[in-house]
Amino acid sequence: MANSSGSDVEAPERIPTVILFAETRGFTRMSEMLPPTVVLARVREFFELVSAAAQRHDGNVLDVLNDTVMATFTGDGDAQHAIEAAQDIQRDFVPLADAWEKNYGIKAAVSIGVHSGDAVIGFTGGALKDRLLIFGDCVSLAERMLHRARSGEFVFSEQVMEVLRSSGFEINAEELPPVEIPKRDPIRIFGVLLDTRLDFT
Repeated sequence: MANSSGSDVEAPERIPTVILFAETRGFTRMSEMLPPTVVLARVREFFELVSAAAQRHDGNVLDVLNDTVMATFTGDGDAQHAIEAAQDIQRDFVPLADAWEKNYGIKAAVSIGVHSGDAVIGFTGGALKDRLLIFGDCVSLAERMLHRARSGEFVFSEQVMEVLRSSGFEINAEELPPVEIPKRDPIRIFGVLLDTRLDFT
């Protein structure tokens, strides 16, 4: 791998990776009542916000699906970089959400899930040879973290918390009920929560 963002992968590799999912809540439902040009412009604003936050912290956006963006962080300080990006996204989305509500009546928030683990990163070859993909259990678990986050919050796994603690990085997070998955130990998770928890889902 030529750089820490994973953008110059020449051959498939299995490497430690932190996965971040960011998703808008409330926007998709409201988008059905808006002109397509307005919808795409607002989606672009969200994608650009997440991409900018990831890049500021040595991350790379790998995938976009509907209202969800996936970014990866590898190399030294990957967990801290992912959490710093999550904090930036959470902070920067506030004025964006205010503008959406004021100008278009869209009441939206952003939710984030973060998890770390080994992942296979590389190009698929064939018809998708120019597509950089990431595959592994850590991707699925990061998505589970996202689904545990309510509107305006971000949730991350114990694996991420352990790295943050060992590096002395301080974060005000609360432990949440663990993720229960059949045939494996419960996964402890932590959340940066709002004083008033919202849920538009």
